[in-house]
Amino acid sequence: MKACDLAKGTVVELNGDPHIVEQLRTQTPSARGAATLYKVRFRNLRTRAKLDQTYKGDDALKECEFDTRKVEFSYSEGDRFTFMDQEDYSQYELMRDELGDATDYLIDGTEGIKALFKDGKLLGIQMPDSVDLEITECAPSMRGASVTARTKAATLETGLVLQVPEYMQQGERVRVDTRTGEFIQRAN
Repeated sequence: MKACDLAKGTVVELNGDPHIVEQLRTQTPSARGAATLYKVRFRNLRTRAKLDQTYKGDDALKECEFDTRKVEFSYSEGDRFTFMDQEDYSQYELMRDELGDATDYLIDGTEGIKALFKDGKLLGIQMPDSVDLEITECAPSMRGASVTARTKAATLETGLVLQVPEYMQQGERVRVDTRTGEFIQRAN
């Protein structure tokens, strides 16, 4: 796999350990002929340590061999989050610090989550690209606000605050991109 193919949630092997891409920034130098740089923040799935690396687009990375299982978020108790395997109904627990910003998108019954396993041990989870969440708090919608109008801050049911179009109201559901944390569209 090449560095230019990396995306948030990709799992690669570095120094013999599986690492998941948490953040990815692309930097295009202004000089002619200079290579695009990829600044990547990895999280070691075994030790939970962060690792920042910079790559050129054609730098090779080793993909990590792991098993995935579909899980559903069941509930949280303090800093402990419980997931249920959708095939055999076994339960797995991860701590808040092991989940990172995924906790901003987890509500009871969230589906489409993949649990990553290596040698039978749960390493972490991969969130779906988008989730639907309810707006619990935002300023009232403005009279005559159009679809292309300004945005306003809205607090979602998980506590995540993001910018939504002015016409959105409390109680409405929005689709959020879990990779960027941005509003996509109004959800059904």
